[in-house]
Amino acid sequence: MSAGIAKSAKPPPHVDPKSAPLKEIPDILVDPRATKRYMRGRFLGKGGFAKCYEITDMDTKEVFAGKVVPKSMLLKPHQKEKMSTEIAIHKSLDNPHVVGFHGFFEDDDFVYVVLEICRRRSLLELHKRRKAVTEPEARYFMRQTIQGCQYLHNNRVIHRDLKLGNLFLNDDMDVKIGDFGLATKIEFDGERKKTLCGTPNYIAPEVLCKKGHSFEVDVWSLGCILYTLLVGKPPFETSCLKETYIRIKKNEYTVPRHVNPVAAALIRRMLHADPTLRPSVSELLADEFFTSGYAPLRLPTSCLTVPPRFSIAPSSLDPALLRKPLSSLNKGTDSPIEKMGKMEQPQREDLQQRDGAEQPECHLSDMLQQLASLNTARPSERDFIRQEEAEDPACIPIFWISKWVDYSDKYGLGYQLCDNSVGVLFNDSTRLIMYTDGDSLQYIDRNSAESYLSVRSYPSALSKKITLLKYFRNYMSEHLLKAGANITPRDGDELIRLPYLCHWFRTKSAIVLHLSNGTVQINFFQDHTKLILCPLMGAATYINEKREFYTYKMSLIEEFGCCKELASRLRYARNMVEKLMACKSTATAATSAR
Repeated sequence: MSAGIAKSAKPPPHVDPKSAPLKEIPDILVDPRATKRYMRGRFLGKGGFAKCYEITDMDTKEVFAGKVVPKSMLLKPHQKEKMSTEIAIHKSLDNPHVVGFHGFFEDDDFVYVVLEICRRRSLLELHKRRKAVTEPEARYFMRQTIQGCQYLHNNRVIHRDLKLGNLFLNDDMDVKIGDFGLATKIEFDGERKKTLCGTPNYIAPEVLCKKGHSFEVDVWSLGCILYTLLVGKPPFETSCLKETYIRIKKNEYTVPRHVNPVAAALIRRMLHADPTLRPSVSELLADEFFTSGYAPLRLPTSCLTVPPRFSIAPSSLDPALLRKPLSSLNKGTDSPIEKMGKMEQPQREDLQQRDGAEQPECHLSDMLQQLASLNTARPSERDFIRQEEAEDPACIPIFWISKWVDYSDKYGLGYQLCDNSVGVLFNDSTRLIMYTDGDSLQYIDRNSAESYLSVRSYPSALSKKITLLKYFRNYMSEHLLKAGANITPRDGDELIRLPYLCHWFRTKSAIVLHLSNGTVQINFFQDHTKLILCPLMGAATYINEKREFYTYKMSLIEEFGCCKELASRLRYARNMVEKLMACKSTATAATSAR
């Protein structure tokens, strides 16, 4: 099957294809050559000219991601050629760390590409929520990305646009390299490519200087990715693209002091100005950064929003020690983190930076700013509202509260997260969470220090709270209707850490819940609708009366407008966030007065 794309009927000469209304994408996508039919499901996102949907093979019920490109955007020969090259390269690849290619077909109006679905989105969303990740996580993500890249290079393919947004994650948190729109194939040994149609995110200096480039550009991009994972921002980033390019040409960047010297040395080798002095992809995994430090075999999906527990690396250690309270990572103390084969002393600065995502007070002011800006734009008063254009399903929250019960007159507020774990925020400001396995416990004291326990083994001082937690759990499982979908539990999640309820209050019309990962949730009593706000993603998820989820970028609601129903809830949300901030400052003042 060739990767050529048939010519579409050209619009009349006076019609600009960009301004011409796009044809409707059909509900059933038909691949005549493979005699397959796909049911188009929920919208997954858009990028460039393409829109992406969940699609289901109507015979096998297998679910894929369907990339849909309008032919009106492929009228120029170079656009058509670019798409054909992307399909030809991607279809030739088959590796566990490359997004699976399952076919392509077309009709009169669209080209359809059938791809492996990666439900956990990409490392870009993880980066927005987490900023800097822990070193073991960076090793985990980099190892898999390098293995995928090694496969590409062995097959003479240069990706040329490796970046966080093109490193996708499936339900098992496996990394999959995707988007081959800028990729090229080396036709003979020593070939240097002279041109690149497009602007890679992490562009190498030899591409900028048009000196001819090859496989080394991917190693440069991998160096930028490693830096971004460990530092929380890209190495050459400035507010002005021209200034960024000047810095790249001058090789002007600094590695912060808190980064492990072994990691810093590897970054410097990968970001060498001279491409011939960079290590090859096959040499990277032999570096001390990968051979000496602890790298988990699997990561829990909770890593998408909160750091995992790495106080002690799971190895041949006494299992009893694995229950040790987690202090070093969470509280920024100087206690060492045990790693396989090596003890490392993380510096306080590093730990504080990682902790940023778990001090949600600092995110409330960001959220207030986002809501104020949105409400000032009066999004429901437009002449022409295109609310669907503001959708960005990549920003869907990882955790939200699916059930709650208020017993604060005696004990506290009980709640269930969407993954079926259950927590209680007790009246004494301590919290206790039971994981979905019904055995693992996470205890958070009044000073936010976390400990990990088990229903089979815990201090007697906690026995009353554990009894109450079980009571809340039983009550909710028997009596309450759950909001939204389940997150499928995974086995072997010994590194999981869950966000916890920081603060809540009730008004006449709603309950307001604030989680430790920065999320604010508002459940409206009258119609049972819900609003889930994430300041890190700048996103609002609305669950309507039919319990349907819609996730929007707040900046896009400003641009495209929204219905009155959503606008009124977003106005209410602004008042609730102001109230939350007032509650927080009162609580802080009371704590410091003690």
